[in-house]
Amino acid sequence: MDERRLAIHGGPKVKTTPFGTGKRFGEEEARELLEALEQNTLFYHHGKKVKQFLQDFNELYGVDYSVAVSSGTAAIHVALGAAGVTVGDEVITSPITDQGTLIGILYQNAIPVFADLHPHTYNMDPASIESRITQRTKAILVVHLAGNPSDMDAIMAIARKHDLKVIEDCAQSYLCRYKGRLVGTIGDYGCFSTNDFKHISTGDGGIVTVNSGDEEEYRLVHAFADKNYQRLQGQVRRELSYLAPNYRMTELQGAVGVAQLKKLRRICETRRRYGDRITEGISGLRGIQPHQVYEGGTCSYWFYMFRLDLDALTCSRAEFSEALAAEGIPNQPGYIPEVVYLQPLFQKRQAYLNSHFPFDLSDVTYPRGLCPTAEQILQTAVRIGVSEFFDEQDIEDIIQGIRKVTAHYQKP
Repeated sequence: MDERRLAIHGGPKVKTTPFGTGKRFGEEEARELLEALEQNTLFYHHGKKVKQFLQDFNELYGVDYSVAVSSGTAAIHVALGAAGVTVGDEVITSPITDQGTLIGILYQNAIPVFADLHPHTYNMDPASIESRITQRTKAILVVHLAGNPSDMDAIMAIARKHDLKVIEDCAQSYLCRYKGRLVGTIGDYGCFSTNDFKHISTGDGGIVTVNSGDEEEYRLVHAFADKNYQRLQGQVRRELSYLAPNYRMTELQGAVGVAQLKKLRRICETRRRYGDRITEGISGLRGIQPHQVYEGGTCSYWFYMFRLDLDALTCSRAEFSEALAAEGIPNQPGYIPEVVYLQPLFQKRQAYLNSHFPFDLSDVTYPRGLCPTAEQILQTAVRIGVSEFFDEQDIEDIIQGIRKVTAHYQKP
């Protein structure tokens, strides 16, 4: 049998063994949960688990202050609220992201503004960010997509020049570094998610780092996550001066987080090694554009996404994806179907049912073509899962699958 013949055409599959799997939770989490229950309270202020979770996280990240919240979405909202983002302000962010990045902007009745992306890191292009700044701009919300650090030196320089807050969305980017610095510690705030689909899981949950190291700012962030109550050092203050949500983390989430954090270095290092190996294995293939990481950076690959140069191939993206799946390599065309500003929420300018507020405060529009590179990324990208439970052979099979399909469809 011709080994080069695609499986979709009757040839032999590249991947003939199952991908490695494993258990994310075990006795460590069970012990922590039991200890949480034995406290006879699951409220973060009275228990010890959320406090321990944050202490461990702060030591891992080298920060003095962080606040636990109920989700990564909540973390971003809390950071925006603490940053003073308010009615009619503009916040510049990425058009390839989850809705969780955007919810907090709109809950603060601010206006999302979208910057275009670098074609191969899939993170915001600093030049595009600067071109979107107006007198209404209050903050830059940086999305480190898929565990890949953004160009933070350039972004921080722009923020200082225009006196803007920088909030880092690190939901997919645990322990990745930009020029040696952990992302989430570079901007004013770092926002992390511990929902069930991230590097570590507490079911749902999140963390906000307060990178100034200023205690008063920490108190502000802490209060904004808890109805503007200040529950610190055994005391409770209820002097309400403005609206804030209730995004508290429970002791059960904190307990699982304590155990999960102990596994985080291994998880991220394994994913980094696997993702970098995929890049090494497919670099130089005509028709393939690997996932790029800036020199001096490290990526913890929440997923791996490469792009097709369709001018160099005889197939469509859909045909390539189907052929790769037939080789035993599960994949997904793109990350999300379209850039977020083409969703009905933005096209109808409707954040709240039966209202155009806050969009009617602004002349910002969301036409197709607003971020052409981002749109092209989603039309040409192929996403592959990466897991710490894979083994080395799984990664080699992924590489061989991509190489085999590419070789078949390359133009002469």
